[in-house]
Amino acid sequence: MTNTHLPAASDLGDEQLRARFDNSFVRELPADPLRQDFPRQVRNACFSHVQPTSVAAPRLLAWTDALGEQLGIRRPESATGAAAEVLGGNKVLPGMQPYAARYGGHQFGNWAGQLGDGRAMTLTEIIGAQNQRYDLQLKGAGLTPYSRTADGRAVLRSSVREFLCSEAMHHLGVPTTRALSLVATGDAVVRDMFYNGNAAAEPGAIVCRVEPSFIRFGNFEILTWSDELDELKQLADYTINTHFPELGAPSPQVYAKWFEEICRRTAIMVAEWMRVGFVHGVMNTDNMSILGLTIDYGPYGWLEGYDLGWTPNTTDAEGRRYCFGRQPEIAQWNLLRLAGALSPLIPDRADLENGIRTFGNVYAEQTRKAMSNKLGLLNWDDNDDALIEDLMATLQEQETDMTLFFRLLADVPIDTKADNDSALIAPLRRAFYVEGDDAGKHLIAWLHRYVLRVQRDAENPATRRERMNRANPKYVARNYLAQLAIDALVAGDSSVINRLVSVLQKPYDDQPEHDELAARRPEWARHKAGCSALSCSS
Repeated sequence: MTNTHLPAASDLGDEQLRARFDNSFVRELPADPLRQDFPRQVRNACFSHVQPTSVAAPRLLAWTDALGEQLGIRRPESATGAAAEVLGGNKVLPGMQPYAARYGGHQFGNWAGQLGDGRAMTLTEIIGAQNQRYDLQLKGAGLTPYSRTADGRAVLRSSVREFLCSEAMHHLGVPTTRALSLVATGDAVVRDMFYNGNAAAEPGAIVCRVEPSFIRFGNFEILTWSDELDELKQLADYTINTHFPELGAPSPQVYAKWFEEICRRTAIMVAEWMRVGFVHGVMNTDNMSILGLTIDYGPYGWLEGYDLGWTPNTTDAEGRRYCFGRQPEIAQWNLLRLAGALSPLIPDRADLENGIRTFGNVYAEQTRKAMSNKLGLLNWDDNDDALIEDLMATLQEQETDMTLFFRLLADVPIDTKADNDSALIAPLRRAFYVEGDDAGKHLIAWLHRYVLRVQRDAENPATRRERMNRANPKYVARNYLAQLAIDALVAGDSSVINRLVSVLQKPYDDQPEHDELAARRPEWARHKAGCSALSCSS
C-alpha cells in the first residue's frame, strides 16, 4: 500500500485516516477457518479472525500526543467520544480486520505449546504520517481462540504500568513497543493478584499498543513444533519482505542473514535494558520480539538497590531465571530456541552458530560502549573491564540505588585536590539506602581508582558531566511511582499519571521542579504490592 501525500493528522475514523488502514498480515498469511472466539487449538494458521468484546463505558484516561502525530491521528477532543469507542473495543472501523496471532513459546525454560494472543488483538495496520507501517493492537479487548481459561481482559493496574513503561522506555532510547492510549472500560475484572486465593474485582482497562509488528519468536516456534513447515516458510517470507526488505528476496542465504540480524537487534535491546537497570521479569520466548523490541510489559521492574539477582516477578522468586543479571544469558537461550524453529529454513548449522556468535559479540560491544558512557570514559583502556567488574561487585555490598548512583557519579570531583574520602562520597549520598557514617564506605577504594582513571582522559569536567548525564537517566518509571499513578486513577485523579508521562518524556533532563520523582524508593514501598514485587496477573 502506498501513499504519496498524507495529512499531518486526522481524527480517528476520518475517511482520510481509514484510507491508510492496511491488513497485510491477514491478507498474506493463512487464517484459522473458524471465526468464533471460543478457546481452542488451532492448526495450519498464523492467526484467527476476532472481534473485540464491547465494554460498558469506555473513557479515555491517557493519550500519547507525539505517537499520535507519528501515526497521523489527532488527540481526541472528548474522553468519551468516538475515539474511546474504537480504542475501548466497542466499535470496529471500516477497513479494520481484527485478528489474534497464533504462537507458542518456552515459558520458564519449558515448551508450553500453543499460547497466542489471549487478550490482545490487532485492529489493523496503519500507514503513518511518514509512510511507516504500524500495528494498532488492543490489549484487554476480550476473548480470543487463544484465551484458554482466561477472559481476555486486563485490569487498570497492569494497563497503567504498560502505558507508562513503554513510553518511558522509548524516551530512554530503549527499543520498545509504544502506547497510544489508555482507556478505562467501566467494567470490573476479577483477578487473584498473587495467585494465593484472594481474588477480587478490579477496574478494567485497555491499552492501545503500537509497533511495526508484534511477531514473536513463538510465532515461528509453534509452526515448527507442529510440523507446519509450509506455514513456517510463508511467515518467514512475509516477515522478511515486510519488515526486513533490505536483506533481499527470501532464500536460504537471506534466512541466515535474517537470523543474524535478529540476534544483533536482540543484543542491542538487552544491552539497553542493562544500561538503564530494567528487568523484564518474564523473558519467555513468546515475549521476545522478532524486531528486537521490548514487548509485553507485565511484572517488570527497575533496579532500586543494585542487585544482579533481583527479579520483580513473584512467579520467578524461587528460581530467579529472569533476574537482572541473567537477562543476557536468557536472551541467548531464547535465540537458540528460535534457531531451532528456523532450522528447516537454514539447513547449514554454521549459519545459525554465526548468528549466536553475533549476539555475543554485539552484546559485548554495546555493553562496553554503554558502560564507557555511563562512567564518562573517553577511550577504552585495557584495565577498564576490571574497573567495571569491580564496581558491579562493590555496588552489591551495600544497598545502593543504581539510577541515582550513576546519575550522581558525574558530580564526583576528579581534580587532584579531591583526594579525601568524604569529598568523594558526598555527591553520592542520596544513592545509599543505608544512613549514617558507614553509607558509601564500600565504594571508597573503587572511587579512588575511578578518579585516577578519569584524570588520564584529561577531559574538561563540564564536558564529561554533560556526556554522562546523556547516558545516565535521572528519571525512570520506578514501580512505586507507577503505583501512585494507579492509586490516583482508581480514586478518579488523572493528574499523577499525566505528570509522570510528562516527566518521563525527558528522562535525561534535570527538571528540578520534579526532583522528588527522582528520589530513591521510600521505605513504605519496600514491601508494598505493586512496588516491590508483582505477578503475571493482569
